[in-house]
Amino acid sequence: MPERLQLEYAALTDVGRKRSHNEDSFKVAPDEGLYLVADGMGGHNAGEVASAMAVDVVSQFFVDAHDEPIISWPFKQARGERYDADTLGIAVQYANLRIYESSRESAERRGMGTTFVGALVRHGAAWVAHVGDSRGYLVRSAGSIEPLTTDHSLLEEYRRTRPDLTDEQLKKFPYKNVITRALGMKPDVAVEMHRHELHAGDVLLLCCDGLTGMLTDQRIGQIVQEHPSLTDACSALVGEANKNGGLDNITVVLIRALAA
Repeated sequence: MPERLQLEYAALTDVGRKRSHNEDSFKVAPDEGLYLVADGMGGHNAGEVASAMAVDVVSQFFVDAHDEPIISWPFKQARGERYDADTLGIAVQYANLRIYESSRESAERRGMGTTFVGALVRHGAAWVAHVGDSRGYLVRSAGSIEPLTTDHSLLEEYRRTRPDLTDEQLKKFPYKNVITRALGMKPDVAVEMHRHELHAGDVLLLCCDGLTGMLTDQRIGQIVQEHPSLTDACSALVGEANKNGGLDNITVVLIRALAA
């Protein structure tokens, strides 16, 4: 039987040290158990539009679904144990379609897109959905950090085909910033999604590559463990990413599970 848990959260976004504006977006809807991060891309501030659309459309989808049972049309939705997962997956697919359609309505928005990672936390577990290289992690109370997502990127594909290469060798891969999947690029998208059991003391972390490009996984987990306050942990993560260069916008959402 799943643990009865309460949740607390904190979130922070920062423009970083090198960018002129912030193209990241995040949204939390604790009443729904919904936590979202998106990292936009595209000229003329279109990245800001795409990332904001992603988190807004997904969160609004859950609100609308309460009143409209057939809101998932034209996407298929299965009833049963995976209902939460199906709803999250459909919401992300719908956001993808909305962004794609919007990008075709304006020359300034053409080609805009966004990565996405989101968690739906209910019944003692988290369904984590992602597209692109925004990531989810689980920091266990014992101190370990576990990646919950695998980047949709050329670097990750190269890593799988060359398991013999070291991390230092992979750092020299010339296309490490090229993603292979994003919202808004095509009318449909494959959303990767997995379920993870939560226990009291666990911290779920969602972030964009502005954080993971500046800090190792181990350092991220260490910082979370060093700061009992989630607000302080967010500030410390962003601060160290900026100290290490702040090459991109930085966004992090932390959710801690507490015994009910």
